[in-house]
Amino acid sequence: MLFIGGTGTISSAASDLAVERGMDVTLLNRGTSSRTPHPDAEVLVADVNDPTAVDDALGAREFDVVVDMIAFTPEHVERDLARFEGRTAQYVFISSASAYAKPVARLPITESTPLKNPHWQYSRDKIACETLLNEAWRERDFPVTIVRPSHTYDEQMIPLLGGWANIERMRAGKKVVVQGDGTSLWTLTHADDFAVGFVGLFGNSLAIGDTFQITSDFVYTWDEIYRIMANAAGTTADILHVTSDDIEAASPIVGGQVLGDRAHSVVFDDTKIRSLVPEFNPVVTFHEGAREMIEWRDADATRRVTDPRWAELFDRLAG
Repeated sequence: MLFIGGTGTISSAASDLAVERGMDVTLLNRGTSSRTPHPDAEVLVADVNDPTAVDDALGAREFDVVVDMIAFTPEHVERDLARFEGRTAQYVFISSASAYAKPVARLPITESTPLKNPHWQYSRDKIACETLLNEAWRERDFPVTIVRPSHTYDEQMIPLLGGWANIERMRAGKKVVVQGDGTSLWTLTHADDFAVGFVGLFGNSLAIGDTFQITSDFVYTWDEIYRIMANAAGTTADILHVTSDDIEAASPIVGGQVLGDRAHSVVFDDTKIRSLVPEFNPVVTFHEGAREMIEWRDADATRRVTDPRWAELFDRLAG
């Protein structure tokens, strides 16, 4: 099987699990990730945006499963259709639960919840990708499986707006910004849990032509999420509630991800993935995950680098 990417938050956990389950795994990426590939995975180094380099790396090889972790636009999907149609028995596309209609009209969210996101271009691009792939499935039997993760994290991925900048603010006694009144509900999924459901779809003929969301059952308010992170960091969270509109208007760095995703309560029904992958049963709480994140960064100062634009934004919003 081929992972395009393979060393990101989701793909690292999934490719490791696939190897551990005896799958013959090849990773195709630029070789620049901070995450180390599984030693038993084959690694091919090429920039996916360089067609000649990719062709040279893959040659005429065919794969039982191709998973593209870094397809974000219709142009990326069209590239994959041209390259892999007829060369794989299953193409797995990573979409996003942020594609579901905002505002959320009804909970829990299921795979049949309508797709529409007027606030975030990232989500609209994912919807357009799904449309292309479903057309290829209906018209040409292209063997696609679409997966919609929600907010998935590992020790390197802090799920707070602005990431590590918030931990620095907490430890410095500064206010941290939370959208709205902090009571909207948010689902967080550890990458190791996600991987169980994800890898369980590989090679499963019942998954072809279908869509699955893979999330955990661990649901928290945003205020709880910030306080759990603060506790793991050995401090407290002095929370400042700011409207989502004001956060979005304050800086282009936000880019629609608050109004397009974080501002809305999201709770998911994972009946469908469990019907095909009975062993999928998330067990990692965010309390555990938060400790992993803090310990990983505290172990090495180079891991605590932040984008100064977030610090500037939070300082401005906090007055």
